[in-house]
Amino acid sequence: MSFRRGVVRQSKFRHVFAQAWKAEHCLDDVRVTRVTWEGPLCAVNPKFMAVIIEAGGGGAFLVLPLTKSGRVDQSTPTVCGHAAPVLDVQWCPHDDNVIASASEDCTIKVSVVVILRGLDHKGINQERCWIWQVPDGGLTEPLTDASVTLEGHSKRVGILAWHPTALNILLTAGCDNVLCVWDVGTGELVYQLSDIHPDLIYSVSWSREGSVMCTTCKDKTLRVIDPRRGTVLKMRDKAHEGTRPMRAVFLADGKILTTGFSRMSERQLALWDTRDLSEPMAVQEIDTSNGVLLPFYDPDTNMVYLCGKGDCTIRYFEVTDESPYVHFLSLYSSKEPQRGAGFLSKRGVDVNKCEIARFYKLHERKVEPISMTVPRKSDLFQGDLYPDTAGSEPSLLAEDWIAGQDAPPVLVSMSGGYVAPPSKCSTLRGRPKQQPQSNSANSSGIGQSNAAIETENEGMEQVQVGRETEGAVERGKKEDDQLADILTEIRALRALVLAQGHRIDVLERQVARIEDGDV
Repeated sequence: MSFRRGVVRQSKFRHVFAQAWKAEHCLDDVRVTRVTWEGPLCAVNPKFMAVIIEAGGGGAFLVLPLTKSGRVDQSTPTVCGHAAPVLDVQWCPHDDNVIASASEDCTIKVSVVVILRGLDHKGINQERCWIWQVPDGGLTEPLTDASVTLEGHSKRVGILAWHPTALNILLTAGCDNVLCVWDVGTGELVYQLSDIHPDLIYSVSWSREGSVMCTTCKDKTLRVIDPRRGTVLKMRDKAHEGTRPMRAVFLADGKILTTGFSRMSERQLALWDTRDLSEPMAVQEIDTSNGVLLPFYDPDTNMVYLCGKGDCTIRYFEVTDESPYVHFLSLYSSKEPQRGAGFLSKRGVDVNKCEIARFYKLHERKVEPISMTVPRKSDLFQGDLYPDTAGSEPSLLAEDWIAGQDAPPVLVSMSGGYVAPPSKCSTLRGRPKQQPQSNSANSSGIGQSNAAIETENEGMEQVQVGRETEGAVERGKKEDDQLADILTEIRALRALVLAQGHRIDVLERQVARIEDGDV
């Protein structure tokens, strides 16, 4: 089944606007690795960005604060503990200072900023130290010694995937066709799946709760696997018939989205229902480029972004329950091709600018942020764009998941990142928050605003003395600013009144239902 690109349902994400940041906010002189591995080569969280770079005599990657911009000096400290090129890096979803790295030297190194103290399963007080030290301000010296090195693969390791809800659970895949599940808190190999994939593993993805995973392989087969039982639950041969690498990602509702190539080497996007993998729900032929499509999925908006290696575009789609299920929205296009891309976790986006996603595009020697925004006129927090998202708190301990428990992610509100715009006139009270308040509180706020206005008028009259012309111009400017602030406050109060009126209507209907029930 195929679907037409022009079919788009009414959606608040239909007009997502993508824009690259200005040159002064980019990172320059970053020597992005030239390794021929079909991975993103970059990982981003709300604190840091990690980029795999060229390094002589081993493997290294940069860890820089997101606030960093401009030229990156060649003497900038790196994480350089691997003996061979680094192929993948992934930040832990439960600690923004913890990062895992995989290398051609067949090892996995997990980096952490602090020593965790607690009780193990025997009740014995212990210290758990994982690996690299990544201070909040970034690295101050090169890191070469690892606290914990995970060794279990016989060939190079190219894929990492942290468990979405269980603390310290890390999945790795190597060129030895083996999947390993680790408890990085103890350095223990928990599960090893060595007889499932007959050929090179291209990608792995956990389900939303982390009970199962999906994988793609060089044998063109899509598999759904239960790692704790070591069994394949579902299989689909020739999910994409092309010989080029295919990738898969689990969606929030349990469906799977895959990217690959057709028999005629056309790039494809397909959607699968895990209850029946016999036929895809939707398939689209995208183009005839040969770059592997990297899918990045946002479970909050149910949007998928496709970044092709070597492409100059980023395409984005919305997945719905309505046919044709996958709706093409738009694409971002630039002049320079991307060598990789980092996708910022939702907790790091700027809600004040209605930013719903952010990419860090890797050029040959530059990292360029690209923001995806939904333009809105209002300055208020846009709750419909930001449903509760997965926070950093894990739902389970490692031993709970190993024992067979599953749990959904712990969600947090995005409204905590919203900051009301500051008042242009410092003596005026800022715009009130859209929260229920008593009449006395509203009256007090209006009184404060009026008092502030009077104070500002008095100040302007004093300025006029001795400087008639300049005073008149300055007063006119301040009056314009003051009027803008008053209008902003009136709009906020109006919204508050409407919200209270809606609440009163709801309460009246509830009372009416109760009275009808009594009768």
